[in-house]
Amino acid sequence: MTEISAARTRPFAPFEWMIAFRYLRARRQGSFVSVIAGFSFLGIMLGVATLIVVMSVMNGFHKELLDKIVGINGHIFLQAADSPLTDYDEVANEVAAVPGVDAAIPMIEAPAAASTTNMAFALVRGVREADIKRLPGVAGNVRQGTLEGFDKAGGVAIGQRLAENLGLRIGDKIKILIANGAQTPFGVAPRSKVYPVAAIFQIGMAEFDNLFVYMSLPEAQGFFNKDNEASVIEVFVHKPEDLDAVRSEIDAAVMRPMIVTDWRERNKTFFDALNVERNVMFIILTLIVLVAALNIISGLIMLVKDKGHDIAVLRTMGATRGGIMRIFLITGASIGVAGTFAGFLLGLLVASNVEAMRQILNQLLHANLFPAELYFLSRLPSVVDPRDVLAVVSMTLALSILATIYPSWRAAKLDPVEALRYE
Repeated sequence: MTEISAARTRPFAPFEWMIAFRYLRARRQGSFVSVIAGFSFLGIMLGVATLIVVMSVMNGFHKELLDKIVGINGHIFLQAADSPLTDYDEVANEVAAVPGVDAAIPMIEAPAAASTTNMAFALVRGVREADIKRLPGVAGNVRQGTLEGFDKAGGVAIGQRLAENLGLRIGDKIKILIANGAQTPFGVAPRSKVYPVAAIFQIGMAEFDNLFVYMSLPEAQGFFNKDNEASVIEVFVHKPEDLDAVRSEIDAAVMRPMIVTDWRERNKTFFDALNVERNVMFIILTLIVLVAALNIISGLIMLVKDKGHDIAVLRTMGATRGGIMRIFLITGASIGVAGTFAGFLLGLLVASNVEAMRQILNQLLHANLFPAELYFLSRLPSVVDPRDVLAVVSMTLALSILATIYPSWRAAKLDPVEALRYE
């Protein structure tokens, strides 16, 4: 019998790969070990796919909510600190001249009630026609009606869900009510006024589509007793995620005391909670991959026991301890690499079509698996971040390879004399 010379055999030689892949194939005597290997493969595949899908959906939530919130609410907010904001045009022009600022929009903003035969809470905003056409959350999402002639038409623009809840269409009348109206001998009387619906918009965030009512700035000033005054100037910047430099320049540019806040301060709790949830989901789902890696360990340990005679024969033929160790490293790592690659493809496929799959499941199950009332958004968003995918794949491959080290070391330490003695 020809001996395998350790001196002439390089690491990861073809015979090592051949033996490793033979151990992966199910045979009658080693079928149980192959079943464990199969479950390890499925566990790693599902773990990687689930991690990619969940991370993509969480990224989608973060991006969509950020786009919707800052798209309709602005990035930086200026409010008067000591006296009414009657010089809002001058302040808005000073802010608009700051590099990095896309728009500075003065507004009247106040809570009210909106009613037809039903009644709903609303947040009324007074804004000029030229400015509402620059609001990214409204101007590009008008579904019915038009914003042309908004200042002169005397109508209002309302969200899609608010229109549905109140049963309104274009041209219908909506009554706006506030508690702080005219002073009478009997106290303050509520104030109400009827407006035609000129436009219906759909931002895509259920809470906003059910909340906002826009009217012209002069009309809002008269209705809310804010003559020649604005309550806030909303600033839209080119890079909303990098506000600090622009905010300091705005502070220097404005010539009167102002209270300055930004979207991070107003939504800090919400986005912090979203980031915590994302990190916790990553840790929990990593346990799926960890369990699959432990299955690789148990499967390889059982394979080493089952192949003790084969290991002894290989050792007597000249295979080195390193060669035996590499055989079992290849066997275990192959499960991890194949499972990771399959999970990578499955995860990308699902993450890219998650909204279509939700629609199909809704039809099959006759249920709403993603109600907008609870999740704020009207669709299930998904954004695949290459950095997250790389982190998931790298972590899984590392765990899979680490899981093979101990069983491979045990195989290499096996004494061939002892193994053959009891055969």
